[in-house]
Amino acid sequence: MSERPEGRARAGPGRPAAQQQERKATSERPPHDAPGAIELVEAVREFLEGDVTDATEGRVRFHARVAARALAIVERELASADRMAADHAARLAALGFASDAELAAAIRSGACDDRWDEVAAAVRATVADKLAVANPGYA
Repeated sequence: MSERPEGRARAGPGRPAAQQQERKATSERPPHDAPGAIELVEAVREFLEGDVTDATEGRVRFHARVAARALAIVERELASADRMAADHAARLAALGFASDAELAAAIRSGACDDRWDEVAAAVRATVADKLAVANPGYA
């Protein structure tokens, strides 16, 4: 495989401890053995970023890069899904809602107008989580 593109996170020991713990918690789910979904997606992404991109040009190379970026999103989502879902549920509960639909209805009806700063902070945190998955450079 070719060299990893500059700025890419490394698999395994070179990753930050928190990311390694999150990855371990989501990749070792009974009854499945290693490699888990995260490691499999990472392997395919690295193959596309390295061997396929280096051996192709034009349209195929472009599509290999698009596919690798899509897999990077899947990787990040798998690694953080449980934590982000729990954080999001906690933010909604703190506002007194069980779902995004309930929060949206309350915002539309004006029921949250007196708590605008609190609601805006919760929505910003949710958007930051979404960006951390979709495009970490913007988070």
